Amino acid sequence: MTVIAGCSSGEEPSKPVAATPVSPPSSADTAKLRSALLPTPKGMHVAYGPELGAFGSLKSTQEGLAAVRQAKLQRPECAGAAQLDAAQPDVAKAPAAVIAFAAERGSITQAIVSLPKATFPKPLPQQCSDYTADVAGTRVSYKTKTLNMPAKGDESRAYLTSAAGGKKNAQIGSVMIRRGTVVMSMLVVGQKVKPQGLYELANLADKNLARAAT
Repeated sequence: MTVIAGCSSGEEPSKPVAATPVSPPSSADTAKLRSALLPTPKGMHVAYGPELGAFGSLKSTQEGLAAVRQAKLQRPECAGAAQLDAAQPDVAKAPAAVIAFAAERGSITQAIVSLPKATFPKPLPQQCSDYTADVAGTRVSYKTKTLNMPAKGDESRAYLTSAAGGKKNAQIGSVMIRRGTVVMSMLVVGQKVKPQGLYELANLADKNLARAAT
């Protein structure tokens, strides 16, 4: 889950990231995905996007991969666990739409990816529920629990991660929902992330996703 904290806390990769050479998806594909993105939540503003294109070539995806490469994980196998693997060619080439919202209290980042076949990340491995990592010279402790979110779409999963280290202690709520071959990923970052608030956002996101998946 290091990539979540590193990317969502506003850290930029120290070196330029080369874009993955993938063919751009059709405008019709990405327009449909864009229409399924969340509207701007009350009290927040659009901080990034919407960005449309092949999932592996998006700026947010590239920065996430860079954050994983730069962090030194106690458990390397936990890098990108329970998330879509942008290193897989089929996932990297898939049409996607990404947007991020921000406010003083935190941020929300959402991605919607239309995959060539029904694909959903495996559950978080037990060993990845509690580990440490060196992020930009700071030792960060990650503790993650699986939330009992009401079922959404064809498959769904939600987690709440507490990241403690340095002066950037935070909580990260993450939701994944699949409808058919379309997968929605959402990260909510703040000092305190309430599961009920996360579920309400997931419910709205799932209703929008239903339109994109048809």
